[in-house]
Amino acid sequence: MSEAHKLTRHEDIKKWVEERGGKPAMVSATATEGDGVGVLRIDFGDSDEGLEPITWETWFETFEGGNLALLVQNETAGGRTSRFNKIVHR
Repeated sequence: MSEAHKLTRHEDIKKWVEERGGKPAMVSATATEGDGVGVLRIDFGDSDEGLEPITWETWFETFEGGNLALLVQNETAGGRTSRFNKIVHR
């Protein structure tokens, strides 16, 4: 099985996401009043989570503010490109 690893550098995260056709997003139902940013996600266009697109700038501001990391897997156990990701605390 392919190992997962943490990404924290913005360039590495953006590259990993965009290579897989993803975009920065948030769960719209979790947006807070004031800053309006909710729970972060990566949108690959195949989710029913009620995702709302946001800019990379907004995504990374929230990411850094929460001291987060993106846990990713590059390949599946079968050798295919993986889109597995999970946002975790550093």
